Amino acid sequence: AGRTTAPAAPPARVLWSRGDSGRSVRELQARLRQIAWLSEAPTGTYGPLTERAVRGFQSKRGLPATGRTDTVTWRRLVAMTRAPGTWELYPMGGQPAGAPDARCLTGRVLCIDKTSRTLRWMIDGRTLSTMAVRFGTQYTPTREGEFQVYWKSRHHVSTIYHTAMPYAMFFSGGQAVHYSSDFAARGYAGGSHGCVNVRDEAAIARLFAQVKVGDKVVVHR
Repeated sequence: AGRTTAPAAPPARVLWSRGDSGRSVRELQARLRQIAWLSEAPTGTYGPLTERAVRGFQSKRGLPATGRTDTVTWRRLVAMTRAPGTWELYPMGGQPAGAPDARCLTGRVLCIDKTSRTLRWMIDGRTLSTMAVRFGTQYTPTREGEFQVYWKSRHHVSTIYHTAMPYAMFFSGGQAVHYSSDFAARGYAGGSHGCVNVRDEAAIARLFAQVKVGDKVVVHR
């Protein structure tokens, strides 16, 4: 009797390639970063740097170096890495916001969530904008509770640390929501002296124009 040949394995299916975006791409980038194929922080967008990293990973392991992430490439990468945590996926911000605290559902509120590291600008329970934020370190923690904006200072400079605090909206002693160029540059690798840092300058400029002295601030977990 003649030999029967095993059916050929189906071709690897492409999962993601240049131009794709989303959380899965962000996870791909974080895993590539774990094994030093990608130095840039995850963005969630499959661009030329991700394509080059995937191509290098494939070539090193004898896989077709297409730069596209197929099922075979993905299985090999997953086997060599661990599931990335939230702040590996979002080291520079961009994470989804958590549910707003009940105190944020009435009036004009800066609703600041320490767990999801996000700020929601809300009016009567409706979210007008959301942005990533950073808080104080363990030695200079951001206070939690319900406060009010008591002073706004567009071009503020800290009298204690002598650092710029543009678009500052003070709510508790010397603690304010303000733009941070350090947060923009280093992401969650750093921390503040207690203030709520925003890294998106355009977003906080719009927020600063809308927030009024007397508006509520809720800092919660």
